[in-house]
Amino acid sequence: MAASVFRDSPSSSRGGHSEVAQINITPLIDVMLVLLVIFMMATPMVTGRIDTRIPQPHDGPASTDPPRQVDLQVDGQGRFRLDGIALARADLPRALGDLAHDDPRAIVRISANADADYQDFAWTLAEAQRSGIRQIAWQ
Repeated sequence: MAASVFRDSPSSSRGGHSEVAQINITPLIDVMLVLLVIFMMATPMVTGRIDTRIPQPHDGPASTDPPRQVDLQVDGQGRFRLDGIALARADLPRALGDLAHDDPRAIVRISANADADYQDFAWTLAEAQRSGIRQIAWQ
């Protein structure tokens, strides 16, 4: 005698109750949808790039003197110091352009105080790149 998996079948009415075991996939679908939303929100943040270039060897005559290193500091009040000299925001692009023109091998090290605004730091980095400085380090 074959047993049926359906509740209303004639064989199930003869004595016992037979139940159908089913897997509930609703929690699985909920978890998958939440993961999908998380990945959709995180993907644009991961695709951001910072342009970094590795120094390439050149075939020209080797220079024995090291390049000049210049410190550029950003403080919390939006003020800038280029090698210890205080500069206004409007004067910084011109000073960086003069530096790039006078010494193309100069290394500019940009640092910011703990209370400095990120926008000021990012603007300083962009201005250094726009002025033609090729070697930029940040701390």
